[in-house]
Amino acid sequence: MIRLFRPRAVASAHCDLPCGVYDPAQARIEAESVLAIVKKYQDNDDPAFRTRALIIKEQRAELVKHHLWVLWTDYFKAPHFEKYPQLHGLFNEATKLAGAGGAKGAVDTAVAEKLLVKIEEIAKIFWETKQA
Repeated sequence: MIRLFRPRAVASAHCDLPCGVYDPAQARIEAESVLAIVKKYQDNDDPAFRTRALIIKEQRAELVKHHLWVLWTDYFKAPHFEKYPQLHGLFNEATKLAGAGGAKGAVDTAVAEKLLVKIEEIAKIFWETKQA
């Protein structure tokens, strides 16, 4: 009777869903929106437009953080962090650049561009891990 409840095979997975659902492009697209909004904000003096731009920019920056956190916590695993010891630092820097002290709280194109650079560095590592 006990044998009936024993699993015939034990399976394990690298991630909680098939790995195909993860892609740093989601964070990049939102970060590109942040940069575009900052540029439009700086080119427009209308207070109503600027208010809407700030609200949307903050929402997009929050989405950047969300997409980065999903990659950081759900996709990347211990072997990745061992092979790429700079990865934790890259995620920390990128999420800070997207946060209140960065793109979410500022209207500075340089900050938004730095965020895109960090996301590209993360994406490069991501695609290297997908090749393995």
